Amino acid sequence: MRALKTILIILGAVVGILVILGLFADKNFRVERSTVINAPAAAVYANMSNLAGMDKWGPWKEMEHNMTAQLSGSADGQVGAISHWKSDESEGEQELAELVPNEKVRTKLRFISPWEANNEGTFDLTAMGDSTKVTWGMQGENNFIGRVMSVFMNMDKMVGPMFDKGLSNLKGITEKEHAAAMEMAKAAPAFEVMNGDRPAGTYVGIKSSDKLPWSGISAFYMDNTPKVFEALGKANVKPTGPLCGLYYDWNEKDMTTSMMVCVPVADGTKVTGLTGDVVPAGKAYWTVLKGGYGGMMAAHEALGAKIAADNMEHAGAVLEEYVAGQGTEPDSTKWITNIIYTVKPKS
Repeated sequence: MRALKTILIILGAVVGILVILGLFADKNFRVERSTVINAPAAAVYANMSNLAGMDKWGPWKEMEHNMTAQLSGSADGQVGAISHWKSDESEGEQELAELVPNEKVRTKLRFISPWEANNEGTFDLTAMGDSTKVTWGMQGENNFIGRVMSVFMNMDKMVGPMFDKGLSNLKGITEKEHAAAMEMAKAAPAFEVMNGDRPAGTYVGIKSSDKLPWSGISAFYMDNTPKVFEALGKANVKPTGPLCGLYYDWNEKDMTTSMMVCVPVADGTKVTGLTGDVVPAGKAYWTVLKGGYGGMMAAHEALGAKIAADNMEHAGAVLEEYVAGQGTEPDSTKWITNIIYTVKPKS
């Protein structure tokens, strides 16, 4: 009995100590690391404003085994996009909660196992001329068990090295991509800009429901192109031309656009499940991009410069016709894209 009593006293003392530790330990925590990346904020933001981009440099795949992820919620690159991951070591979700182009990203981190927790991920960008300072952080509120554990385990020492590794990956990837983009820009070919009258065209496809961030354009194409052709097949409708991208606006400040992945069809054609639109007849300027999409921006800039020089202005949608692209031609040097602007005299 005396031994049992002694054990109970010891257990009671241990419980009492744990309660005291839990009451007085830090309620909140924050871990952060920073690095400087030799690339502009826009290049860095492009790799951290969408879940697919984060997956390229995130250190977790190197640390966990048999990891799988599934996207849900909004389209990737938009607030509300969610990645649910599961591995041998952990399970949880990351949700895009706030996106401020070239300035900051906020995520919600919901850990399911090995223990439950709700934290916030923070990514802050500070422009430094041709470079960008990036600060990656995680913060949250410790529950009672977390406060007790914080006495014995240093969160900064546990998580900090992972952040260092991730930022190192982000720096390497972004600087390599930026350097390649600069070299491509130097080697960009001169574009011949043509103009003339263009007939009206009818298009059917899938339109973005809201403003789409530039970083989400590629995913939007990949997600919706198969759906467009599936709907055409069910309706037994044959396109009259190649796959197209129809852009209704292009916001430089917010880095967003509204667009439709579509194909041209015969006038009056309607397809269940697809949105229809008509680009009216009128004056148009166009150019041809030969090769990979890395030269796309230079082609658009050449068109914009010629349109301005001729005292014209944009009159509506911008159309990209993928005459030969990644869906039909494996060799990117053989890709052909027609880029078309409808215009009117400047008022």
